[in-house]
Amino acid sequence: MLQIAVTGKPNVGKSSFFNSATSSSVEMANYPFTTIDANKAVAHVISECPCKELNVTCNPRNSICIDGKRLLPVELIDVAGLVPGAHEGKGLGNQFLDDLMQAKVLIHVIDASGSTDAEGQSVEAGSHDPLDDIEFLEDEIVMWMYGILNRNWVRLVRKIEAEKLDIAKVIFDQLSGTGITLEDIIEAKRKVNPDYTKWEKEDFMELIRNILHIAKPMLIVANKADLPTAEENIKRMQEKYPYVIPASAESEIALVKAAESGLIRYTPGDSDFEILEKDKLSDNQLKALEMAGLQPVSSNIEVPDSLKESDPLMAEVLDIQSKAKYTYGQNQAYWYQNVIDTFSTQLPELAYGNITAKEFCQKLTDAAKKN
Repeated sequence: MLQIAVTGKPNVGKSSFFNSATSSSVEMANYPFTTIDANKAVAHVISECPCKELNVTCNPRNSICIDGKRLLPVELIDVAGLVPGAHEGKGLGNQFLDDLMQAKVLIHVIDASGSTDAEGQSVEAGSHDPLDDIEFLEDEIVMWMYGILNRNWVRLVRKIEAEKLDIAKVIFDQLSGTGITLEDIIEAKRKVNPDYTKWEKEDFMELIRNILHIAKPMLIVANKADLPTAEENIKRMQEKYPYVIPASAESEIALVKAAESGLIRYTPGDSDFEILEKDKLSDNQLKALEMAGLQPVSSNIEVPDSLKESDPLMAEVLDIQSKAKYTYGQNQAYWYQNVIDTFSTQLPELAYGNITAKEFCQKLTDAAKKN
């Protein structure tokens, strides 16, 4: 099964993305959730199934078919948040990079709204440039691999010369355990100075970046795309990088829960959804589908009468939040992981009327008290 690593700095919505991707395939298909261990789970990639074109009934053994759409299983690895200096051992350091390199593809989750700084701490939306985070991840991986290759390079060059060894094979042996193949190295080496005896640091960096682009292709997920400050940042990302997908992980969780409850027809990855039996939905539930994961970002808001009428649940949350003694600047960027998890799971419950606003706020408070 293809392994895909979900990575990024802390508090960008990485865990929300992981949860929405791995739970949605299970809930939509009514298949048991497959947990491999604490940070691995099975998700599905959607592809058109040939059964419709061939007009046959599809019963695949290694995937799932729903209305002519084939759900192909992949293994997602939720890699711990990256911090500056990981290649030097900071944060989870080498353990983070070891886990990351086991995957064949990288999904880099970015806070497109610019509301978390380089350390993953909450800042004013739009004050941090998310493009810096894209370069930051690749730089950490490159420096880590450079440390591996450069460590014994002088000795290795002498050995290569004395024993007439193949340079690509020697590099492959040094990078064993990273999932990089000999063919990847041979291809990457064609674009650098062929005289390896004269390689400087810049030559190593160019070689390593070539290897990464070939062996570990990266998809950038511009999360929190629903926030106002994200739009311009996403445009800049898409101008500079080839594979940038805007996303709202919390909105996806809300849609999946609505589909699970039979309120809508929605297949994960679709650009829209269909409301089923609209007359059975309350006004609050209809409004919740419009919000699809949006939440207030400021505690200093006077709740207007129009909001109280159109979105009473959200109006009640705003009212409770405005009276809180301690508040967060951004509801999407909490310091503690258990509070993030509680928020992600309970917001859809609030949106669809399963819990009250007071119960929602109390659950966040209870989660925070555990830290």
